[in-house]
Amino acid sequence: MKLHIYKFQGAGNDFVCIDNRKGNIKLTTRQINRLCDRRFGVGADGMMLIGKSRKYDFSMRYFNSDGREGSMCGNGGRCISAFADFLGIKNLEFEAIDGYHNAKILSRKDKVWKVRLKMSDVACCPKFGKKSYFLNTGSPHYVEFVKDVDNYPVETKGKYWRYYFEGGTNVNFVEVLPAGLKIRTWERGVEAETFACGTGSTASAIAAFTEGIKPNTLKDNTFTYKLAARGGRLEVKAQYITEDKSFRNVYLTGPATLVFECDIEI
Repeated sequence: MKLHIYKFQGAGNDFVCIDNRKGNIKLTTRQINRLCDRRFGVGADGMMLIGKSRKYDFSMRYFNSDGREGSMCGNGGRCISAFADFLGIKNLEFEAIDGYHNAKILSRKDKVWKVRLKMSDVACCPKFGKKSYFLNTGSPHYVEFVKDVDNYPVETKGKYWRYYFEGGTNVNFVEVLPAGLKIRTWERGVEAETFACGTGSTASAIAAFTEGIKPNTLKDNTFTYKLAARGGRLEVKAQYITEDKSFRNVYLTGPATLVFECDIEI
């Protein structure tokens, strides 16, 4: 089977993207894994299909690099929104596995978009340990605040927490800096550290607010954190609802870049 594929990356989180609005592309777990393989395929953290939607402008299906369908991917959502814009889709309201999302293109230049993505509301942010939290931002995330994250044993600790919770989780280690948060993430499905994670950045910002860490901006219970991932910079904005301790109007903003497009036999 010959496929025309596009490769996008958002802050170093990279994806194989395919236009499946005709609904004729059906790939096996093995084929997806092969496409995402960095030695024998295109190489990516995951693969996404953009398809038709009965309610919205398009649908997003996300698959981890192991070939299995995954939960919501924030950077993937930003990249697929840039992809939709590239394909000429005018509005950017779409459905993903965790429900409705919308995106706005803040800027576009050459093959680089700046995308603001509305994430799912977060019902709560329960504390797990002295400096850690476990919450769901469309995908489950363990967040732990550490010192000197650059030298933290992310692989060892990431593998441990990855399987600690039922169903598994993504794992984030966060250092608090004067300019914001520095984050490293071990992703399930990739089973490795990735250069960035959108839902992980969102979870880390919400955990930081819950922890009492000063945000970059704060007005009327709406806060913003700037995050430095290994592959680039992201921003998370959310509103804290004091009545039920939930988080609404959650937005993830950052770059999305078209790396290349090509035909490939799979």
